[in-house]
Amino acid sequence: MELRKINTKDAIAEWEYITNLPADENGLTNPYHGVSYEEFTEKVLPLLISYENPVGMPDWFVPETYYYLWDGDRLVGEFRIRHHLTPALRDGAGHIGYSIASDERGKGYGTEGLRLTLLIAREIVPEDEIYLRVNKDNVASQKVMLNNGGRIVGEDEGHYFVRIAK
Repeated sequence: MELRKINTKDAIAEWEYITNLPADENGLTNPYHGVSYEEFTEKVLPLLISYENPVGMPDWFVPETYYYLWDGDRLVGEFRIRHHLTPALRDGAGHIGYSIASDERGKGYGTEGLRLTLLIAREIVPEDEIYLRVNKDNVASQKVMLNNGGRIVGEDEGHYFVRIAK
C-alpha cells in the first residue's frame, strides 16, 4: 500500500473517488460530489492541488494536502492533512480527515492509511500532537484512531476528540 499526493496523473481515479463520496458522511464534507470529469480536471483538481501552497486565500484558510491510499492499482481511500491548527480546527476537525471507499471498509485500509498519513503529518504539523475528531457513532473510525496510538481527550454532543503523539 502507498499514499500518493493528489496529482494530475491519477486524475481519473481521483475524480471517480471524490465524485462518488457522499456530500457529507461521518463528518467529512465533500462539495465535489457528482461533478463532471471536465469540471474536476479544469477547476477542482487544480484547486485541491493549490491548497498545499495557497495564494490569495482568506486569513483563516489553513494549507491542506490531499493524499490517496492505493492498494496496487486501486484507489481505496483519501486522507487530508491540515498543516496547522486555527482555534476552530483545534476545537473541531483537527489536522486529519479521511475516508475509505464504502466497498473497501473493514479491510484494514483505514488503520494502514492513517498510519502512513501520520508519518507525513509528523513532519508537517508544528503542534505537539496530531488532533483528530470522530463522530461518536463511527465506531470503525474510533478503532482506526485508537489502533494508531490515539487517545480520547474530550467530547461534545456528537464527537470524540482524539490526540495522537507526534
